[in-house]
Amino acid sequence: MKINRIIDLLPNYKASYSRPDVLVAKRNGKWESVTIDEFISAADELSYGLMQAGIGPDDKVAIISSNCPEWNFVDFAIAQIGAVSVPVYPTMNAGETAFILQDADVKIAFVYDNDQYQKVHALQPQLPVLKSIYTFKKEADLPHWLDIRKEGAAHPQKEKLDALKAAVKPDQMLTLIYTSGTTGTPKGVMLSHSNLITNVIASGEVCPVNHHHKVLSFLPLSHIFERMLTYLYIYVGAGIYYAESLETIGDNLKEVKPFAFSTVPRLLEKVYDKIVAKGHELTGVKRSLFFLALDLGHRYELDGKNGLWYEMQLRIANKLIFSKWREALGGQVGVIVSGSAALQPRLARVFTAAGINVLEGYGLTETSPVITVNRLDKGMRAFGSVGPVIRDVEVKIEPDGEILCKGPNVMLGYYKRPDLTAEVMTDGWFHTGDIGMMSGDLLRITDRKKEIFKTSGGKYIAPQQMENKFKESIYIEQMMVVGENRKHPSALIVPNFVLLREWAKSEGLTFSSNEDLCKNPAVIALFQSEVDTYNAGFSNYEMIKKFALIPAEWSTNSGELTPKLSLKRRVLLDQYTDVINAFYE
Repeated sequence: MKINRIIDLLPNYKASYSRPDVLVAKRNGKWESVTIDEFISAADELSYGLMQAGIGPDDKVAIISSNCPEWNFVDFAIAQIGAVSVPVYPTMNAGETAFILQDADVKIAFVYDNDQYQKVHALQPQLPVLKSIYTFKKEADLPHWLDIRKEGAAHPQKEKLDALKAAVKPDQMLTLIYTSGTTGTPKGVMLSHSNLITNVIASGEVCPVNHHHKVLSFLPLSHIFERMLTYLYIYVGAGIYYAESLETIGDNLKEVKPFAFSTVPRLLEKVYDKIVAKGHELTGVKRSLFFLALDLGHRYELDGKNGLWYEMQLRIANKLIFSKWREALGGQVGVIVSGSAALQPRLARVFTAAGINVLEGYGLTETSPVITVNRLDKGMRAFGSVGPVIRDVEVKIEPDGEILCKGPNVMLGYYKRPDLTAEVMTDGWFHTGDIGMMSGDLLRITDRKKEIFKTSGGKYIAPQQMENKFKESIYIEQMMVVGENRKHPSALIVPNFVLLREWAKSEGLTFSSNEDLCKNPAVIALFQSEVDTYNAGFSNYEMIKKFALIPAEWSTNSGELTPKLSLKRRVLLDQYTDVINAFYE
């Protein structure tokens, strides 16, 4: 069948695939599956309920929830009647949530639980358009999503719904996604059915996942990356299993045994650090074999370039060491897709050596999101690249290195902000704000244009590139390079406190807190040694001259990271103004 709108995905699935586990979630300790017929019924009855509530074409409905099947039921129900979904990160604070709900003129909000309900309910006095709030989780005395579904089931309007579905045009707005951004007020990105479905189909042509596979989903559906991948999984007929939480991913991987999952670099770094930490706990021959395997992994090359002796050693490492890595990820993982931020090439290299292909892609909310992605085919991927451009999308590099993109995936514009739309669009080309270069057919990202800064000596510094390199140190958990209009670069460093505490104990150091550790001369000397080691790979003007150890990890809850775990640089600069000023006194 012809697929040119997101709402065409469900009938296509019903016609093309027969698996019983379209969407699966763990409830009361048991994995519960949703069939395609149950999916379609839920979406249709919710559409009827929304129509009963007065929601029609172009009206805005918010979804503020962690991942669950209900998220998708509501998403498709909204789309079928020509209305517009407005996903909001559940971790956003009340001020940011209020801005989005007000700016988007949201009429109904679906939230996950009582906490989210109370947050949004408290905002209602300043949101005159917001009529009602429904929870996905059953809460005493609170309106529940099944209430609106039951209302719809009691008042089916099939002919009207069929007419509304038929009236949905490919170029019609499907969703309004507010970019979290590292600075400034969120901007509402208007994406059409065509934006998303062309991205799904083009990505599907190079996607290694098919209808035989299960995937694990844990990145937020509020973000375009996981949202588009969900549509893609439905398009190719895969079964989508939702992790219970970020804390249970390890257990859920072993239970589900998925073929693939998507992640952001920060989470993959944490997986790698945990594996290395376990390696440090080993002794004797086991410890030696572990680190020999790790060294092999860090030297891995694609497309048979390793040589016979290397491959013989790798086979042994795969049997003795890397097999345990695969078991920890469920034993069936063949592909991990990484996006949303720059990935350390060594992570892609070592996991691929271990038989777990890490494919890095690139895109933005404004591009629906995929612009490029690495593939499994020979010559179609490289460590440190984000892969070739997908079909029907064009990329060009400006003289200053900025990446421009044109194609059916590029947004309709920013909601209510034609001025901001004009700033990023030139003759159909979208200015990504990222700096990169083409290496043959493969795109390489070097930094964010807005994050590159100049020292007082006139030298340009690309902080993200430096931070990724320094984070190869097992002792560096997070890092931000600073020094705009200053004499030299400096750094704020958050240690990996699990490994640092072990090191401190082995050195006989006494400490009672992270603060104690960060002030200890021996610890400072350790980090100076790490900084010196990684400085050696940079030009003199790029080298970190001074640093400070930060005693608490940066997080979304404390406000230093965006929901996709990128640094909020402006927030951090304000928070550590005194520390940064001290670097240059």
